[in-house]
Amino acid sequence: MVTTGVLPGQAIRAMVAAGSITSAQPVTEAQVQPASLDLRLGTIAYRVRASFLAGQGRTVAERLAEFEMHRVDLTQGAVLEKGCVYVIPLMEGLALPQGITAVANAKSSTGRLDLLTRTITDGGTEFDRIAAGYTGPLYAEVCPRSFSVLVRPGMRLNQIRFRKGQAVVTDAELAALHARERLVSGEAVISDGLGFSVDLRPESGDLVGYRAKPHTGVIDLDRIGHYAAPEFWEEIRTTEGRIILDPGAFYILVSREAVTIPPDYAAEMAPYLAMVGEFRVHYAGFFDPGFGHAEAGGAGSRGVLEVRCHEAPFVLEHGQIVGRLVYEHMAARPDTLYGREIKSNYQGQGLKLAKQFR
Repeated sequence: MVTTGVLPGQAIRAMVAAGSITSAQPVTEAQVQPASLDLRLGTIAYRVRASFLAGQGRTVAERLAEFEMHRVDLTQGAVLEKGCVYVIPLMEGLALPQGITAVANAKSSTGRLDLLTRTITDGGTEFDRIAAGYTGPLYAEVCPRSFSVLVRPGMRLNQIRFRKGQAVVTDAELAALHARERLVSGEAVISDGLGFSVDLRPESGDLVGYRAKPHTGVIDLDRIGHYAAPEFWEEIRTTEGRIILDPGAFYILVSREAVTIPPDYAAEMAPYLAMVGEFRVHYAGFFDPGFGHAEAGGAGSRGVLEVRCHEAPFVLEHGQIVGRLVYEHMAARPDTLYGREIKSNYQGQGLKLAKQFR
């Protein structure tokens, strides 16, 4: 019987077997993560005039009839162009029981490509948030921001996590957990989660991040370790412990702290302060149980930060707090952990680009 918290992989498999998660194609074992399910693109992308939500009492199909510009057949692979907005029906749908809610997020590699990916539903009034009892299809809204990308049916750009009841760990619980397990290297700044800061004084060298180049070729998302990073990214170096963010530019940076997610917990990145500065850290992906944990082959892992500057240039300084990790209780310990058990790409990571780059 499921208790309160984030549902683990074995509970997700049970939901598939029970028909709470539906699919046009059988759900594969590779989709099931320790605390989430990867969602797969379908065969058609709708190019739309603008991003939208279905709205209460409306279906996504109805809104597509209003906003569709043209359709793109993905069956042989197709390019989603930078700066355009697409809505893609996903292979998976839901028939959630009462009491089970869901939240979706972009996968880590998706975020590191500045590929804005959000989940929308029939009747939805928020991106990525799915109410208990929802029955219906799922769609991905995809907007490539920095690079045009080649996609095919079955590609997994976003993932979904299921919860029963209240799962968030309180600050008092988090402080007690840190005292037992040491969740972060350095001082633990706990306020509505575990604060983390940006690293602009690396232990060796002066490379602190990367900035996306504005005019590049297409990235085939299936090509792992294929692309030469200098063709797509400009290195950001400093010996001063600070950089100036350019308006509209996209950066890959890294947290100063190494973080740990114990096996009985999951976590999600969230903004630290809405008015922290003229920039936004894009938080892609969930932190699964075992991330950075010794039991799963880690010894603390840095958080990669996807940063976009807004209207004015902004000085970002070493140690500036830019986000927080919100920890959640697992309903049960997952039968696999993030890391060596499932050959995870980013266990033990530091500053690292998406897996498509070498």
